[in-house]
Formats: sequence, C-alpha cells, structure tokens
Amino acid sequence: MIRNIYHILGVVFFFSLFLFQPNNIQAQTDQAQRISEYAEDNQLCFSCHGQANYYYQNDWIEKKVKERMNPYFIVDSVEYYESNHWNFSCRDCHSADYGEFPHSGQLRMEPKFTCLDCHAGDEQFAKYNFEQIDEDFHKSVHSSKHSEDFTCWMCHNPHSYKINARTNENMADFIQYDNEICLTCHADISKYQLLTTMENPNVLVTHNWLPNQVLHFKKVRCIECHTQINDNILVAHNVRPKEEAIKLCVECHSKDSRLLASLYKYQFTNERSITGFSNEAMLEESYVIGANRNYYLNVISIGLFILVFLGLCVHAFLRIIIKH
Repeated sequence: MIRNIYHILGVVFFFSLFLFQPNNIQAQTDQAQRISEYAEDNQLCFSCHGQANYYYQNDWIEKKVKERMNPYFIVDSVEYYESNHWNFSCRDCHSADYGEFPHSGQLRMEPKFTCLDCHAGDEQFAKYNFEQIDEDFHKSVHSSKHSEDFTCWMCHNPHSYKINARTNENMADFIQYDNEICLTCHADISKYQLLTTMENPNVLVTHNWLPNQVLHFKKVRCIECHTQINDNILVAHNVRPKEEAIKLCVECHSKDSRLLASLYKYQFTNERSITGFSNEAMLEESYVIGANRNYYLNVISIGLFILVFLGLCVHAFLRIIIKH
C-alpha cells in the first residue's frame, strides 16, 4: 500500500515539472522558431564576426589566410537571434559599406545610433516611455560624470540585450541577468577603465556592511538600492551616487517595501490575497521579513497580546487582594 502511494506521488511530481512551467516551455519554443528575414544577409557578417577565427583570400600573396578575430568584435549569433533586435539586418545599424571586404578603416569612425534614434516618437514603443528613460539616464551619476562617453550601449549590448522583467517569469533568472549588466563594468577592470583611471572597487568589500550578503545579491538587483524610483517606467535608470544608496533595512523590510515599486513593480497588485497576505506578489517569490505581513496573523497576535496583558493585570490584582 505504502509503495503504491510513493509511485503515485512520483508520477504527480514528474508531471508537475511540466504543468508549473508551461510559459517557460512555450517561450523556449517561440525562441527556437525565430527565423529572421535577414538571416542569409547576416550570415555573411557572422561568417567572420561570429567566431574566434576567420578566413579570407589574400590576392596579393594568392593564398587563403586564417586570422584571429578581435574578441571585442565577436558577436554570438545565438544570443543575437534571442535578443530584442533579432529581426534586423546588421546593415540596418552599420554602414552598407561593410558589405565590402576588406572594410575601410574609416568605417570605425562612424557614429553609433542611440536608443532614441529609433525609439523616440514611435507610437509602437510609446508605452515603454523611452524619452522618460533617457531623461532619467541623463540625471544619473553615469551620465553626469562621464557625459557623452557613457551611452546606452555601455549597459545594453545591442547584439544581445533582451527584455527580462516583462517576459521572464523566473525572477531569479532576470535578477541575475540584470545584475550581470552592472558587473560587466564593476567586475571587469578593463571595461571599467574605459571611462576612468580610478581603481575598480571590489563590490564584495564595498558591500561588506550588508547582512547576509550572498542572499541579498541573489534575491535583489543592484538598481533596487542604487537608483531613484520613477513611477512612469518599469526599470529605474537614474543611478545615484554611492552616498545616496539605500542602506536602511526598513526601506525594503516593511509593509510599504521599496521592492514593490522596483523589483516587484510588474507583478504587484494592491489586492490582499485570500490568506490575508498584503504583498501577495512578493510572497510568490520569497519571504521578506517585515514586508510579507498577514492581516489575520496581525489580528491574532494583537488579540493574544491583549489577553496576556489582561491576564497579568488580573493576576496582579488577585495577588494584591489575597495579600491584604
């Protein structure tokens, strides 16, 4: 009898692996079915820029030559076709003159597009408030300290960047993805010093004041504490100076948790769950001490406190009566 129960539980567990991840499976299927209308044209670029080594015919010596590709010019074709810009031709953003090989050295001087060059004033993207994002970005410490040297592409690689907060239901994945965007500079001295000659600080050392540091790094994004929240955009872009970073625990560990306006902004609803939890969206991912309050438990705890207090009062009163 017990063995049969174990078999049933095993079957239920096996099917639950699929039943509780339908959206992720569907998303992976949709991703696999992506076929860019420019795939054939782009393959000409990826034949060199999609790998560590490439070949070309050197007519001067009448020989086929194998060269190493500059690692900064390598674009992963798999990442590209999973990115937001997957259905673009390389030459939509880069000069058509790149169609000739060898490329002219002058092409390296061509200006790079910014996000607003394409997204500004487009009704299709109006809901994302790109203009507001750009305005916040120019208020940030990144822009104010580095001016035009710091562009969108410093954080959002146009060949691989993809939306996560709206599409990825696995919060741990998009927390890691977003944090790695910050760490591409703050954990990489070579990229960090493209903008400054300062020594790159060790993020583990600068955050050693943070209780349970590892858990915090896994459960929240850098921007939760380092940006000024803007209600009009999903992801805050106004990165503040380190002196203005959030360090008070109560900012997140309270009923009006800052996380509801940042990390859980897309999932959050104001409705209290049937079990009494006021921050239901947050509870689906983790229990944040002080933030996941329960209405019924609060009432019960207050009731118990009152009963204990009354009991002490009655006890003290009876002791006084009996003593006299």
